[in-house]
Amino acid sequence: LATGPRQNNGIFYEIRTYDIKPAKMKEFLEMINKYIHFRTAHSELVGFWYSELGAMNKVLHIWKYDNFAHRTAVRHALANDKDWQGKFISAALPLVEKQHNEVAYLVPWCQLGKPSKEGGVYEWVTFQMKPGGPALWGEAFRAAINAHINTGYTKLIGVFHTEYGLLNTVHVLWWNESPDQRAAGRHSAHEDARVVAAVRDSVRFLETQQNVLLIPLQCSPLK
Repeated sequence: LATGPRQNNGIFYEIRTYDIKPAKMKEFLEMINKYIHFRTAHSELVGFWYSELGAMNKVLHIWKYDNFAHRTAVRHALANDKDWQGKFISAALPLVEKQHNEVAYLVPWCQLGKPSKEGGVYEWVTFQMKPGGPALWGEAFRAAINAHINTGYTKLIGVFHTEYGLLNTVHVLWWNESPDQRAAGRHSAHEDARVVAAVRDSVRFLETQQNVLLIPLQCSPLK
């Protein structure tokens, strides 16, 4: 995991999380849907969501870059894009309380997926693993993810391992048809001996975990 394909190609993903002022969330989301085309003219948007459960007044968006030079060029172009700066940034920044970004790679054994159909909900699960990196916990973590996939109740979209930000962090993005379908699947998984065994092995390396239910915006490529 530490020396696999992610080190040999430059593609990475920037994960940006914004805390929005509680009274301004509706306004912010409307602005995103209206003006995001100015931003996507410069680089590829993977998905854009707002939090529904597990966190409040947050938006999360993921951008794909070919390499760091590509990101630098995009950021430079955005700074000089009068439409983006004038119509969105100047109006949106007063609505934002805090911004956070991370750079992450897809793990080598995961390709970026798509939902089975439009609609549904996404689950963003953040695992803070013990220091030591994938050489320590990579195989056990992969086994736990595969055990959940094999139950068939949920669809894996992506597994991201941080390169910049808090290290030893893994974000897993899942898709389900509905929160109730996800809840029923989780209950079944907890009674599956394969899942229990894999999770029990993986949790030895786990420090914290947070689950957030996400709703995709109208403009999000992943819906």
